[in-house]
Amino acid sequence: MNETLSTRYRQFKEENPKVRIRDAAEQVGVTEAELVAIGQENTRLRPEFEAILSEIPHLGYVMALTRNDHAVHERKGIYTRASFSGKVGFIANADIDLRLFLFSWHAVFAVQEGDRKSIQFFAKNGTAVHKIYLTAKSVPEAYQDLIAKYKMQTPDEALVVEQDIRPSAGTDNDITADIDVGAFQRDWLALEDTHNFFSMLKKHGVGRTKALEIAPEGHTKAITVEGLKSILHKASEISLEIMVFIGNKGCIQIHTGKIEKLVQTGVWFNVLDNEFNMHLREDKIASVWIVRKPTVDGIVSSVEVFDREGELIVQFFGKRKPGIPESQDWRSILLGV
Repeated sequence: MNETLSTRYRQFKEENPKVRIRDAAEQVGVTEAELVAIGQENTRLRPEFEAILSEIPHLGYVMALTRNDHAVHERKGIYTRASFSGKVGFIANADIDLRLFLFSWHAVFAVQEGDRKSIQFFAKNGTAVHKIYLTAKSVPEAYQDLIAKYKMQTPDEALVVEQDIRPSAGTDNDITADIDVGAFQRDWLALEDTHNFFSMLKKHGVGRTKALEIAPEGHTKAITVEGLKSILHKASEISLEIMVFIGNKGCIQIHTGKIEKLVQTGVWFNVLDNEFNMHLREDKIASVWIVRKPTVDGIVSSVEVFDREGELIVQFFGKRKPGIPESQDWRSILLGV
Protein backbone atom coordinates (compact mmCIF):
# COMPACT_ATOMS: atom_id res chain seq x y z
CA MET A 1 0.00 0.00 0.00
CA ASN A 2 2.71 2.50 1.06
CA GLU A 3 4.88 1.59 -1.94
CA THR A 4 1.92 2.09 -4.24
CA LEU A 5 1.05 5.41 -2.60
CA SER A 6 4.69 6.49 -2.72
CA THR A 7 4.77 5.80 -6.44
CA ARG A 8 1.51 7.63 -7.07
CA TYR A 9 2.62 10.63 -5.03
CA ARG A 10 6.04 10.77 -6.66
CA GLN A 11 4.44 10.75 -10.10
CA PHE A 12 1.96 13.42 -9.02
CA LYS A 13 4.74 15.70 -7.76
CA GLU A 14 6.68 15.27 -10.99
CA GLU A 15 3.63 16.36 -12.96
CA ASN A 16 2.48 19.03 -10.46
CA PRO A 17 5.62 20.40 -8.75
CA LYS A 18 3.94 23.54 -7.39
CA VAL A 19 0.87 21.93 -5.79
CA ARG A 20 0.97 22.08 -1.98
CA ILE A 21 0.70 18.85 -0.03
CA ARG A 22 -2.80 19.57 1.33
CA ASP A 23 -4.16 19.97 -2.21
CA ALA A 24 -2.04 17.08 -3.47
CA ALA A 25 -3.57 14.77 -0.87
CA GLU A 26 -7.07 15.64 -2.03
CA GLN A 27 -6.16 15.06 -5.68
CA VAL A 28 -4.34 11.78 -4.97
CA GLY A 29 -7.29 10.62 -2.86
CA VAL A 30 -5.68 10.28 0.56
CA THR A 31 -5.14 12.51 3.60
CA GLU A 32 -2.27 14.90 4.19
CA ALA A 33 -1.13 12.83 7.18
CA GLU A 34 -0.83 9.74 4.98
CA LEU A 35 1.41 11.60 2.53
CA VAL A 36 3.56 12.96 5.35
CA ALA A 37 3.85 9.45 6.83
CA ILE A 38 5.48 8.06 3.67
CA GLY A 39 8.03 10.88 3.39
CA GLN A 40 11.52 9.40 3.75
CA GLU A 41 12.84 12.61 5.32
CA ASN A 42 10.03 12.73 7.89
CA THR A 43 10.05 11.25 11.39
CA ARG A 44 6.95 10.07 13.19
CA LEU A 45 6.95 11.09 16.85
CA ARG A 46 5.13 9.56 19.78
CA PRO A 47 1.72 11.22 20.23
CA GLU A 48 2.71 12.78 23.56
CA PHE A 49 1.26 16.11 22.58
CA GLU A 50 1.44 17.96 25.88
CA ALA A 51 5.05 16.92 26.44
CA ILE A 52 6.09 17.87 22.90
CA LEU A 53 4.36 21.24 23.18
CA SER A 54 6.28 21.88 26.40
CA GLU A 55 9.52 21.55 24.38
CA ILE A 56 8.55 24.01 21.64
CA PRO A 57 9.79 27.15 23.47
CA HIS A 58 13.32 25.70 23.17
CA LEU A 59 13.06 26.05 19.38
CA GLY A 60 13.19 29.82 19.75
CA TYR A 61 11.76 32.09 17.06
CA VAL A 62 9.45 30.04 14.81
CA MET A 63 6.43 30.40 12.55
CA ALA A 64 3.11 28.97 13.79
CA LEU A 65 0.61 27.93 11.11
CA THR A 66 -3.03 27.01 11.58
CA ARG A 67 -5.52 26.70 8.74
CA ASN A 68 -8.86 25.38 7.60
CA ASP A 69 -10.11 24.65 4.10
CA HIS A 70 -10.36 28.30 3.08
CA ALA A 71 -8.02 30.37 5.27
CA VAL A 72 -4.43 30.22 6.53
CA HIS A 73 -3.02 31.98 9.62
CA GLU A 74 0.77 32.33 9.96
CA ARG A 75 2.34 34.07 12.97
CA LYS A 76 6.02 34.35 13.84
CA GLY A 77 7.27 34.51 17.39
CA ILE A 78 8.38 32.49 20.39
CA TYR A 79 6.12 29.97 22.11
CA THR A 80 5.62 30.11 25.84
CA ARG A 81 4.82 26.98 27.83
CA ALA A 82 1.31 25.66 27.27
CA SER A 83 -1.15 25.23 30.11
CA PHE A 84 -3.85 22.59 30.02
CA SER A 85 -7.28 22.01 31.49
CA GLY A 86 -8.08 18.44 30.57
CA LYS A 87 -7.71 18.13 26.80
CA VAL A 88 -7.90 21.89 26.19
CA GLY A 89 -4.61 23.75 25.98
CA PHE A 90 -3.71 27.43 26.03
CA ILE A 91 -0.64 29.24 24.76
CA ALA A 92 -1.01 32.98 25.19
CA ASN A 93 1.56 35.69 24.62
CA ALA A 94 1.95 38.71 22.38
CA ASP A 95 3.36 36.56 19.57
CA ILE A 96 1.80 33.11 19.69
CA ASP A 97 -1.80 32.88 20.89
CA LEU A 98 -3.45 29.46 20.57
CA ARG A 99 -6.37 27.42 21.83
CA LEU A 100 -5.66 23.70 21.49
CA PHE A 101 -8.34 20.97 21.48
CA LEU A 102 -6.32 17.78 21.94
CA PHE A 103 -9.32 15.42 21.90
CA SER A 104 -9.15 15.60 18.10
CA TRP A 105 -5.35 15.22 17.81
CA HIS A 106 -3.98 11.89 16.60
CA ALA A 107 -0.43 11.99 15.18
CA VAL A 108 2.67 14.18 15.07
CA PHE A 109 5.64 14.26 12.71
CA ALA A 110 8.93 16.07 12.34
CA VAL A 111 8.83 17.06 8.67
CA GLN A 112 11.66 18.07 6.37
CA GLU A 113 10.78 19.59 2.97
CA GLY A 114 14.06 20.59 1.39
CA ASP A 115 15.55 23.10 3.82
CA ARG A 116 12.24 23.64 5.64
CA LYS A 117 11.91 21.88 8.97
CA SER A 118 8.73 21.68 11.02
CA ILE A 119 6.72 19.87 13.67
CA GLN A 120 3.26 19.00 12.33
CA PHE A 121 0.23 17.80 14.29
CA PHE A 122 -2.66 15.93 12.65
CA ALA A 123 -6.25 15.15 13.57
CA LYS A 124 -7.90 11.74 13.58
CA ASN A 125 -9.20 12.39 10.06
CA GLY A 126 -5.68 13.02 8.73
CA THR A 127 -5.94 16.79 8.32
CA ALA A 128 -3.30 19.07 9.78
CA VAL A 129 -4.42 20.92 12.91
CA HIS A 130 -1.22 22.88 13.61
CA LYS A 131 2.29 23.26 12.20
CA ILE A 132 5.41 24.87 13.67
CA TYR A 133 8.14 25.88 11.18
CA LEU A 134 11.70 26.69 12.06
CA THR A 135 13.06 30.02 10.83
CA ALA A 136 16.58 31.35 10.32
CA LYS A 137 16.42 32.53 13.95
CA SER A 138 15.38 29.15 15.39
CA VAL A 139 17.57 26.75 17.37
CA PRO A 140 18.19 23.71 15.12
CA GLU A 141 19.91 21.77 17.90
CA ALA A 142 16.72 21.92 19.98
CA TYR A 143 14.78 20.59 16.99
CA GLN A 144 17.11 17.60 16.66
CA ASP A 145 16.96 17.00 20.43
CA LEU A 146 13.16 16.98 20.27
CA ILE A 147 13.19 14.40 17.47
CA ALA A 148 15.65 12.18 19.33
CA LYS A 149 13.60 12.36 22.52
CA TYR A 150 10.17 11.65 21.02
CA LYS A 151 10.93 9.54 17.94
CA MET A 152 8.47 6.66 17.70
CA GLN A 153 10.27 3.37 18.25
CA THR A 154 7.94 1.56 15.84
CA PRO A 155 7.78 4.07 12.96
CA ASP A 156 6.44 1.43 10.57
CA GLU A 157 3.24 1.16 12.62
CA ALA A 158 0.37 1.89 10.25
CA LEU A 159 -1.12 5.35 10.45
CA VAL A 160 -4.85 4.88 10.88
CA VAL A 161 -7.10 7.77 9.90
CA GLU A 162 -10.84 8.04 10.34
CA GLN A 163 -13.21 8.96 7.58
CA ASP A 164 -14.26 12.58 7.86
CA ILE A 165 -18.05 12.81 7.67
CA ARG A 166 -19.00 16.33 6.69
CA PRO A 167 -22.50 17.74 7.06
CA SER A 168 -24.39 18.31 3.84
CA ALA A 169 -24.64 21.86 2.59
CA GLY A 170 -27.30 23.82 4.41
CA THR A 171 -27.26 21.71 7.57
CA ASP A 172 -26.19 24.61 9.74
CA ASN A 173 -28.99 26.75 8.36
CA ASP A 174 -31.77 24.30 9.14
CA ILE A 175 -34.23 25.56 11.72
CA THR A 176 -37.19 23.66 13.05
CA ALA A 177 -40.63 25.03 13.79
CA ASP A 178 -40.22 24.54 17.54
CA ILE A 179 -37.51 27.21 17.84
CA ASP A 180 -38.83 30.01 20.03
CA VAL A 181 -37.33 33.01 18.24
CA GLY A 182 -38.53 35.42 20.92
CA ALA A 183 -36.86 33.42 23.70
CA PHE A 184 -33.70 33.12 21.61
CA GLN A 185 -33.55 36.88 21.09
CA ARG A 186 -34.12 37.54 24.78
CA ASP A 187 -31.24 35.22 25.68
CA TRP A 188 -29.04 36.98 23.10
CA LEU A 189 -29.79 40.37 24.66
CA ALA A 190 -29.04 38.93 28.11
CA LEU A 191 -25.54 37.70 27.17
CA GLU A 192 -22.78 38.84 29.50
CA ASP A 193 -19.81 37.05 27.90
CA THR A 194 -19.11 36.20 24.25
CA HIS A 195 -17.96 32.73 25.36
CA ASN A 196 -21.56 31.95 26.36
CA PHE A 197 -22.75 32.36 22.77
CA PHE A 198 -22.22 28.71 21.80
CA SER A 199 -24.06 27.33 24.81
CA MET A 200 -26.94 29.64 23.92
CA LEU A 201 -27.05 28.21 20.38
CA LYS A 202 -27.03 24.69 21.79
CA LYS A 203 -29.80 25.52 24.24
CA HIS A 204 -32.06 26.68 21.41
CA GLY A 205 -30.97 24.07 18.87
CA VAL A 206 -30.08 26.59 16.21
CA GLY A 207 -27.11 26.60 13.83
CA ARG A 208 -24.66 29.44 13.86
CA THR A 209 -25.50 31.15 10.58
CA LYS A 210 -29.25 30.75 11.13
CA ALA A 211 -28.75 32.36 14.55
CA LEU A 212 -27.35 35.42 12.81
CA GLU A 213 -30.44 35.59 10.60
CA ILE A 214 -32.87 35.55 13.56
CA ALA A 215 -30.81 37.70 15.94
CA PRO A 216 -32.35 40.70 17.70
CA GLU A 217 -32.77 43.70 15.43
CA GLY A 218 -29.57 45.71 15.06
CA HIS A 219 -27.31 42.96 16.37
CA THR A 220 -26.33 41.38 13.04
CA LYS A 221 -25.89 42.67 9.52
CA ALA A 222 -25.03 40.73 6.36
CA ILE A 223 -22.35 42.43 4.26
CA THR A 224 -20.50 41.62 1.05
CA VAL A 225 -16.97 40.32 0.59
CA GLU A 226 -16.08 43.78 -0.72
CA GLY A 227 -17.48 45.19 2.52
CA LEU A 228 -15.21 42.87 4.49
CA LYS A 229 -12.16 43.96 2.53
CA SER A 230 -13.16 47.59 2.99
CA ILE A 231 -13.19 47.06 6.77
CA LEU A 232 -9.70 45.57 6.72
CA HIS A 233 -8.34 48.31 4.46
CA LYS A 234 -9.74 50.99 6.77
CA ALA A 235 -8.22 49.27 9.81
CA SER A 236 -4.91 49.19 7.98
CA GLU A 237 -5.11 52.86 6.96
CA ILE A 238 -5.53 54.07 10.55
CA SER A 239 -3.07 51.50 12.01
CA LEU A 240 -5.84 50.01 14.15
CA GLU A 241 -4.93 46.92 16.16
CA ILE A 242 -7.37 44.11 15.50
CA MET A 243 -7.71 40.41 16.34
CA VAL A 244 -7.78 37.72 13.64
CA PHE A 245 -9.06 34.23 14.59
CA ILE A 246 -8.59 31.29 12.21
CA GLY A 247 -9.04 27.71 13.32
CA ASN A 248 -10.15 24.16 12.81
CA LYS A 249 -11.48 21.43 15.10
CA GLY A 250 -8.09 21.01 16.78
CA CYS A 251 -6.68 24.52 17.07
CA ILE A 252 -7.58 28.20 16.96
CA GLN A 253 -4.78 30.67 16.25
CA ILE A 254 -5.11 34.37 17.06
CA HIS A 255 -3.20 37.41 15.84
CA THR A 256 -3.51 40.65 17.77
CA GLY A 257 -1.99 43.73 16.20
CA LYS A 258 -1.96 45.95 13.15
CA ILE A 259 -2.38 44.72 9.60
CA GLU A 260 -0.37 46.68 7.06
CA LYS A 261 0.28 45.09 3.67
CA LEU A 262 -2.99 43.91 2.11
CA VAL A 263 -2.60 42.18 -1.25
CA GLN A 264 -5.03 40.55 -3.68
CA THR A 265 -3.62 37.53 -5.55
CA GLY A 266 -6.24 35.93 -7.76
CA VAL A 267 -8.97 34.50 -5.51
CA TRP A 268 -6.80 34.96 -2.40
CA PHE A 269 -7.01 38.06 -0.21
CA ASN A 270 -3.82 38.32 1.82
CA VAL A 271 -2.19 40.12 4.71
CA LEU A 272 1.57 39.96 4.09
CA ASP A 273 3.31 41.53 7.08
CA ASN A 274 6.67 40.69 8.63
CA GLU A 275 5.26 38.83 11.63
CA PHE A 276 1.76 37.92 10.45
CA ASN A 277 0.36 36.50 7.22
CA MET A 278 -3.27 35.70 6.43
CA HIS A 279 -4.51 34.04 3.26
CA LEU A 280 -8.29 34.07 2.70
CA ARG A 281 -9.85 32.37 -0.32
CA GLU A 282 -12.69 34.73 -1.10
CA ASP A 283 -14.37 32.59 -3.79
CA LYS A 284 -15.25 30.08 -1.05
CA ILE A 285 -17.02 32.68 1.08
CA ALA A 286 -20.80 32.25 1.22
CA SER A 287 -21.66 34.94 3.77
CA VAL A 288 -20.11 37.70 5.87
CA TRP A 289 -21.77 39.12 8.97
CA ILE A 290 -21.19 41.97 11.36
CA VAL A 291 -22.20 40.52 14.74
CA ARG A 292 -22.83 42.43 17.96
CA LYS A 293 -22.98 40.55 21.26
CA PRO A 294 -23.73 42.12 24.66
CA THR A 295 -21.17 41.65 27.45
CA VAL A 296 -20.59 43.11 30.91
CA ASP A 297 -18.11 45.44 29.18
CA GLY A 298 -20.62 46.62 26.58
CA ILE A 299 -21.24 45.49 23.03
CA VAL A 300 -18.48 43.41 21.40
CA SER A 301 -18.55 43.58 17.61
CA SER A 302 -17.06 41.02 15.25
CA VAL A 303 -16.94 40.30 11.54
CA GLU A 304 -17.61 36.61 10.89
CA VAL A 305 -17.02 34.83 7.59
CA PHE A 306 -18.69 31.52 6.62
CA ASP A 307 -18.50 28.99 3.80
CA ARG A 308 -21.35 27.26 1.98
CA GLU A 309 -21.63 24.58 4.67
CA GLY A 310 -22.05 27.20 7.38
CA GLU A 311 -18.53 26.55 8.71
CA LEU A 312 -16.69 29.51 10.20
CA ILE A 313 -13.68 30.52 8.09
CA VAL A 314 -12.33 33.54 10.00
CA GLN A 315 -13.38 36.06 12.65
CA PHE A 316 -12.18 39.63 13.14
CA PHE A 317 -12.49 41.73 16.32
CA GLY A 318 -11.11 45.02 17.49
CA LYS A 319 -8.27 44.53 19.97
CA ARG A 320 -9.68 44.26 23.47
CA LYS A 321 -9.21 42.54 26.82
CA PRO A 322 -11.76 41.56 29.47
CA GLY A 323 -12.81 44.57 31.51
CA ILE A 324 -12.07 47.01 28.70
CA PRO A 325 -14.72 48.21 26.19
CA GLU A 326 -14.00 47.60 22.53
CA SER A 327 -12.25 50.21 20.42
CA GLN A 328 -14.42 53.10 19.29
CA ASP A 329 -12.42 53.21 16.05
CA TRP A 330 -13.32 49.58 15.34
CA ARG A 331 -16.95 50.25 16.13
CA SER A 332 -16.98 53.30 13.85
CA ILE A 333 -15.48 51.35 10.94
CA LEU A 334 -18.20 48.70 11.22
CA LEU A 335 -20.96 51.29 11.49
CA GLY A 336 -19.71 52.80 8.24
CA VAL A 337 -20.24 49.63 6.22
